[in-house]
Amino acid sequence: MMNKRLYLASRSPRRAELLQQLGIETVFMAADVDETPLPDELPQEYVLRLARAKAETGLAALQVQGSEVLPLLAADTTVAIDGLILGKPEDDADARAMLLRMSGRWHEVHTGVAVASASGVHVRLSTTRVQMTTLDEATIQAYIATGEPRDKAGAYGIQGLASSFICRIEGSYSGVMGLPVFETSELLKQAGISVL
Repeated sequence: MMNKRLYLASRSPRRAELLQQLGIETVFMAADVDETPLPDELPQEYVLRLARAKAETGLAALQVQGSEVLPLLAADTTVAIDGLILGKPEDDADARAMLLRMSGRWHEVHTGVAVASASGVHVRLSTTRVQMTTLDEATIQAYIATGEPRDKAGAYGIQGLASSFICRIEGSYSGVMGLPVFETSELLKQAGISVL
């Protein structure tokens, strides 16, 4: 029986599933923020800023509503290669360009996690290096046709069909999915929620 609960400022079913695996029940809530990168902002700084902003926005909304007092978790994930931040693709052509850029190369996946509680807002960063196999045009087009790339940073989901594109990872698999379990567990402990 799960008795550990928190607000999840995310629409990501993957994040909710990962938290559920830790025995944590989530209450979804919206925390929309402007996700435009700042000029010359590094990908690591970008995800940490957005995770913190989502946590602070969500916390402010809960206080206005007078909602039940629970910790709030927010996260943001981006893919980076050649110094560029690759967010969710705008369309199929954008997805194709992202996949071509990463084809046969290493890239980084950065996930910032923030937990807001009575002790304040605390953030952690997970960075994972990912090597993608060389993709031909037919494979890219077939993958795009599945619709899977549309709502994924970097136009792919490691837990889906694109898992067959990944040769190697160095870091956190769950971080590439969008919620690094180790860093999240450490933040939850600070907020008074132990996963064990």
